[in-house]
Amino acid sequence: MQYDEDIKKRLKRAEGQVRGVLKMMEEGQDCQNVVCQLSAIRSAIDKAMAYVVASNLEHCILAEKEAGRDSSKVVHQAVELLVKSR
Repeated sequence: MQYDEDIKKRLKRAEGQVRGVLKMMEEGQDCQNVVCQLSAIRSAIDKAMAYVVASNLEHCILAEKEAGRDSSKVVHQAVELLVKSR
């Protein structure tokens, strides 16, 4: 699968957020601020996962249809991936 630049940028932004949280911890910043930033990171990662699964699902469904096969197995696998990620 090809991953586009948008998803890579999202993950690099999350990586920067993690570094920022580590710095906040080293500086002894307030728990509420740290947890708020961790929540933002989790949300960003969740969105990235959903984007990857959706993009892959779209690609796989089209490939199954072009091959004349039923795509229900591919959809089921995508749902399982999303459930596992939670």
